Amino acid sequence: QVQLVESGGGLVQLGGSLRLSCAASGFTLGYWHIGWFRQAPGKEREGVSCFSSSDGSTYYADSVKGRFTISRDYAKNTVYLQMNSLKPEDTAVYYCAAAQVYSDLLRGRGDYWGKGTLVTVSS
Repeated sequence: QVQLVESGGGLVQLGGSLRLSCAASGFTLGYWHIGWFRQAPGKEREGVSCFSSSDGSTYYADSVKGRFTISRDYAKNTVYLQMNSLKPEDTAVYYCAAAQVYSDLLRGRGDYWGKGTLVTVSS
């Protein structure tokens, strides 16, 4: 059974850090393009960061550049999102997604999605 399971969300204060994990089962993440997305209350889902398995290139939304870092551990079949200098506007449910076509992923079209993990940043 193909699954993506996010973890690591929680409540953190302004300026704090969290590391989100996305564990894959039923398929090998190394062959897929992986991305993190988020959806804040009352807002549309937006792309946060994506990683291309083809050439290792990465995408970061302007709002998180310099603060968030995407990485993956092939041995653990897991992708991570390190989030530093968190702000209240980072509060959202964070989802990971996997896609076979990178351009699809950048457009928010994943083949597989996790159920999300909530990140709340208090001021």
